[in-house]
Amino acid sequence: MPPVTLPEDYRRHVTAALAALNVRNLVLSLHDPSLPGAPGEDVGRGSPYAVGGQRFLEFAWELGFTGIQLGPQGQTTEDNPSPYDGTLFSRNVLNVALGELAREEPWGALLRPERVRAVIASRPGGESRVAHRHVFRVQEEALEEAWETFQFKRAQAQPGSVIARVAERFEDFQRENAQWLERDALYDVLCLEHGRSYWREWPSEWDRRLWNPRPSEEGAFAHRRQVLRAKHAARVEGYAFRQFIVHEQHRALRERTAAWGLKLYGDLQIGYSPRDAWAWQGLFLGSYLMGAPPSRTNPEGQPWNYPVLDPSRYHEPPGQPHVYEPAAKPGPVLWFMASRVNKMLAEYDGLRIDHPHGLVCPWVYRAGEVEPVRAVQNGARLFASPDLPEHPELARYALVPPEGLDRSVPRYADGWVRELSPEQVTRYSALFDAIIAAVHAQGRQVSDLLCEVLSTMPYPLKRVLEQYGLGRFRVTQKADLTNPRDVYRGENAAPADWIMLGNHDTKSIWALAERWFAVGEARAQADYLAWRLHPEEEGREAFARRLVEERGMLVQAKFADLFVSRAENVMVFFADLLGLKETYNAPGTVSDENWSLRIPQEYRREYGEKLERDAALNLPGALALALRAVKPELQPLIENLERLAARLRRG
Repeated sequence: MPPVTLPEDYRRHVTAALAALNVRNLVLSLHDPSLPGAPGEDVGRGSPYAVGGQRFLEFAWELGFTGIQLGPQGQTTEDNPSPYDGTLFSRNVLNVALGELAREEPWGALLRPERVRAVIASRPGGESRVAHRHVFRVQEEALEEAWETFQFKRAQAQPGSVIARVAERFEDFQRENAQWLERDALYDVLCLEHGRSYWREWPSEWDRRLWNPRPSEEGAFAHRRQVLRAKHAARVEGYAFRQFIVHEQHRALRERTAAWGLKLYGDLQIGYSPRDAWAWQGLFLGSYLMGAPPSRTNPEGQPWNYPVLDPSRYHEPPGQPHVYEPAAKPGPVLWFMASRVNKMLAEYDGLRIDHPHGLVCPWVYRAGEVEPVRAVQNGARLFASPDLPEHPELARYALVPPEGLDRSVPRYADGWVRELSPEQVTRYSALFDAIIAAVHAQGRQVSDLLCEVLSTMPYPLKRVLEQYGLGRFRVTQKADLTNPRDVYRGENAAPADWIMLGNHDTKSIWALAERWFAVGEARAQADYLAWRLHPEEEGREAFARRLVEERGMLVQAKFADLFVSRAENVMVFFADLLGLKETYNAPGTVSDENWSLRIPQEYRREYGEKLERDAALNLPGALALALRAVKPELQPLIENLERLAARLRRG
């Protein structure tokens, strides 16, 4: 079957339907490695900077999406592909499109074409999964060759040549990003010196604290850093050059997506890579770590092992020792947060804020416990533990007095904090305020922020988000159809919310629908969707029966349910769009399958084949269902959408 083609008037009618349904943003969510590679360039991992990745992003725009939500794009390690454990400032050089480096423009032919062909030829297995470890090794070898070639050509470059222009931009990049480049580069240097890839295993206590000296050690530690820079000058500069390449390729992508009118959203992860935990350790509490408490999403809780920003360093030290009081002048933590967010907002059009609880009311547990799961279950809220016998150290950070707590509920419950004054909300909002300040400084809107609030919304977080008019996530595949007040039901969404069927941590809606039919839950889904999409009682039962009889139609109706909600922002995960049934990531598990699912190279053809069977998202069809439910008077638009939907089903 030939690849799916879209009629000329397709995007016009889809855009009109989104406007009629008050949907401001229709965003496709995906992670870099999942992107397809083009024939002749696929190294075993996707990249938004490679030809195949950019063609898919253009395809998403053609389908009617207004934005792309990327996962975190920080550098991952060979042993851990999770983007949420990647670096905060350094970008992932696994995204570098090698083929571009082999051309004279814009890089001065830094790679030999045969090197690129060899990397592509060495790709193991098929194209459906990311070969992370393999790509990590061959990409490093190729980038080392590019660096060596650049050094050689730079020494002989004529003024005005391609290499001379690259060298000039590289110097500017190093100067503008010196603060984080040095820290991140020296981490690699010390891993090499000590023969250990994890900083806590380095034998030198000084090197473990290289960026966190005691007052009497500052001069000696600065000298140590100077010695390391001089001894490993080429390696430090080589690290910067790799970062320069990937930052330049990202800048070029931004220009392309801006020309399409496609927004790019970054992911402000809550966690820290080992590199960042080492480089910025002076900003963290030493005795506590951050995790997720028991919840509907994770009943046992999750010990993330992420460091916790030290509240006593949010602002400049107060006059009284050992008392946490906000001061007018920002301290090192707020400067760190501002630097991080300003960099991201200079590189994206908006940001997903990962687990904003961790910025407002983090759940913390003791570090170094033998049983971390038990420790996280017995943890506490950092700012709402004024008198807990098992956590006396947290009393100094309490923003709520004992009488402000509801002790009839677990301390991780949304209602543990009963009430807050405006002053208390301001103190809870310190890190969030730094984000908002960066939003304004970069010329963005507060509505360009997406807050990943799932099943739990602690009262302090609710108050902080309310003051900025920010919503939460509504993941409708998780909706409890027996509870009219359930947070995941579409009818409970507010305009500022982001609504979706699933995300990178859930099952594909297509796999879930199979389970609904297998265990006898499809009828309940059909009845709910009929109530949502067929307001008139007459014909509702027949509509519900049709959803049960046509499995694909049931899923299309689940998509339509997103569009009839009051939420003005709809997100679709790539597996749900394309009809893929595999799970992208299973939270709380360690597996080579996690973070490895890829979009097939022949996605246009496979998508077209699935549309014929109603086994992938038929966007015009879903929009037509939604409009019939809430705007039946728009009959001409509905008919055009139904015509487009039928055309897609015919191939």
